[in-house]
Amino acid sequence: MGLWGAGAAGADAKPKYLTDAEKLNCTGTMAGWTVPAGGNGRTAADREVLVAIRGLSGATKLAEANISRISLSTTTIGAGAGGPFTVIATFNESVTVAGESQPQLLVTNNTAAGRNVTLVYASGSGSNRLHFTATVEGGALNESDAIQVQADSISLNGATIVDTVGGANALLTHGANATVITVGA
Repeated sequence: MGLWGAGAAGADAKPKYLTDAEKLNCTGTMAGWTVPAGGNGRTAADREVLVAIRGLSGATKLAEANISRISLSTTTIGAGAGGPFTVIATFNESVTVAGESQPQLLVTNNTAAGRNVTLVYASGSGSNRLHFTATVEGGALNESDAIQVQADSISLNGATIVDTVGGANALLTHGANATVITVGA
C-alpha cells in the first residue's frame, strides 16, 4: 500500500500523485484519503474520497494524528508598528482542540529570549489545520531580530489536541521551519 500511504504517517504517506499544495488539504479519515469537495461551491459538502482504504485513520493505519507541516503565513513584521501574524500547523488527519485553555506555539527570537513570541490557538478544530496567532506590539521587536518556529514548539497548555475520528492524542513533534520572519523598520 506504499503508493497510497496506508503504512506511514505524515505528508510522505499521502497519495503520491498529489502536489505538495494538494497534500495540505488531504486528510486521512475512516473512509480513506479525502480532500474538500470541489466543483459545487458548497463549503459544507462532504469531503471527496480519493483513495478508499477502510479505517485509514484507525489505530492500525495512521495511528495518531501528527504534524506534517508547519508554515508561516506572515514573513515580515515591522519593529516600530508591530502587527499580527499567524503560524499554521497542518496535520495528516483532522484534529479536535478541547479543554479549558488554548494550546500555544512559541516562536523564538535570534537576538533575545525575552522577545520570543507566544502564539495562541485561534481556529481550525475539526480540520487538519490549526491556526496560531499573535499580535506583536510596536516596539516589542528590534529591526535586527529574526524570529523562527523551532522544532517541537507546540505546548498543550492544559488543552488537548486529539484525532477527530479515533480520539487518540495527536503527536505534536515536528521539525523546525526554515522560514524566518524578518523584522523591518
